[in-house]
Amino acid sequence: MIGFRSIEGVEVTALCDLHEGLLREQADKFGIPNTYRIYEDMLDSDIDAVVISTPMQLHVQQTIQALEAGKHVMCEVTAGVTMDELWWLKEAVEKHSDKVFMFAENYCYIPTNQLIGSMVKKGLFGDIYFGEGEYLHDIKHLASGYNRRVPGAQMAPGKTSWRNYWQLGKRGAFYPTHSLGPLMQWFKGERIQSIATFATGWHTAPGFRQEDTSLTMVQLESGKLLKIRLDCISNRPHNGSYYSLQGTKACYEAPRGLGDDHKIYFVQDGEHPDKAQWRPLSDFNDLLPERYRNVTEEQSKAGHWGGDYFIVQDFVDSIRNGTKPPIDVYDACEWTAVGLLSELSVTNGGRVMEMPDFRGKSSYKEQIIKL
Repeated sequence: MIGFRSIEGVEVTALCDLHEGLLREQADKFGIPNTYRIYEDMLDSDIDAVVISTPMQLHVQQTIQALEAGKHVMCEVTAGVTMDELWWLKEAVEKHSDKVFMFAENYCYIPTNQLIGSMVKKGLFGDIYFGEGEYLHDIKHLASGYNRRVPGAQMAPGKTSWRNYWQLGKRGAFYPTHSLGPLMQWFKGERIQSIATFATGWHTAPGFRQEDTSLTMVQLESGKLLKIRLDCISNRPHNGSYYSLQGTKACYEAPRGLGDDHKIYFVQDGEHPDKAQWRPLSDFNDLLPERYRNVTEEQSKAGHWGGDYFIVQDFVDSIRNGTKPPIDVYDACEWTAVGLLSELSVTNGGRVMEMPDFRGKSSYKEQIIKL
């Protein structure tokens, strides 16, 4: 909300939600003049673009409806919940090519991730060949009960949440894009060739189908390797944005907690490996993209240290300039498919699953996932 309002000439004119109490509360809070409980009614209005931030099982349906209504779309993660949905999404976006579809993977816009991307582009890492991403976030408490505060409403602990089914009711890496997105931005131009997922079994909360921890190995077409860890069950502190990157000239690691900080190491000619020392990543903040170095206080309030403003700015710029969005439908489908294929992999003993090519033209027969 704040991000859009920080852009000149942009207005947030409508809000839609089924929950009338929440709808009124948020509209009053942000001064939004028009409210809708029926999504199709909002699409019939004269708005130009829609941000879809509903539960993940609704994303594809609502994106297609918006495109068919002539609206630009920014869609939250994940892109869809089945492989068929991803093909429907790709086909709909290609059909409505005069409209912008952008995938709202905001972890790509976190300043430290942008700094690493800038350093990769400048060649400071040399040849990068391995990266890690982890999303560690205990969400067991979100499996039931209303998760929204509404004036005068009582919590309903017995009410089953959508997360009980579409997140904690799935095996494998159901939520891979926060971990994968920044890595794929650093490995720009690469395509995922295959994935394999392994999991721990059920220990902390065996009532959920989701296992405590899942590890997904992602092989790129070049042979380079990514490792994705998802853990939304284990009893542990939150760390949703751990990354590491290894290249021939440098390596990077994000903080693990308890006073740790972002750190980087550069290879020194003639240095003995035992003498290698980390340096604070902040020593290189002058290499941040210019707009991050000049972020305003208002922009930084949008969230994720200004990242949420810049992803919105890129969406608006793509609409205004008729340009390709930085995170497009093909990224959305491929990154989301890692999670969907991981469920097949882990339920078949860690079998390697080939990634379909969403960018290419394919027949229905070629879209079939084979074990």
